[in-house]
Amino acid sequence: MTDQAVPATSVEPYRAQVEVRWGDSDQLGHVNNAKVVEYMQEGRIKFLQSDEMRHLAIVVRKMDVEFLLPIKYESGPVTVEITAMHVGNTSYTLRHTVRDRDGAVCAHGDAVLVGFDMQTERPRRITDGERDVLGRYRVAATT
Repeated sequence: MTDQAVPATSVEPYRAQVEVRWGDSDQLGHVNNAKVVEYMQEGRIKFLQSDEMRHLAIVVRKMDVEFLLPIKYESGPVTVEITAMHVGNTSYTLRHTVRDRDGAVCAHGDAVLVGFDMQTERPRRITDGERDVLGRYRVAATT
């Protein structure tokens, strides 16, 4: 994880519900860690479907995940909460918090996303529309 603590703020996160699929579990009956990252990705894709961001390319540069509680089939559906932790010139950091059906935090992870120019295959500047969307879910860093 980054060195930023989970903030206590009045900003409401974006929330996306993701189904726990029967085949996501391992021999222990726990959802496999790679599937939890997929749940985060599903939540992030739903978040990025806003009109201001729908047609803009991004790539994941880095992702750190902390697994806190096992997720089981009966834990679902899970809720993926998304908040913006940092917005830079060409990149931004989204925090993903995965909660089970009872609201317990099972995992959280930070993804650094980079605006991507498909023609040049190089980073691009974050647009004003992206900044507007991210600003709605931006939390102040706590120290």
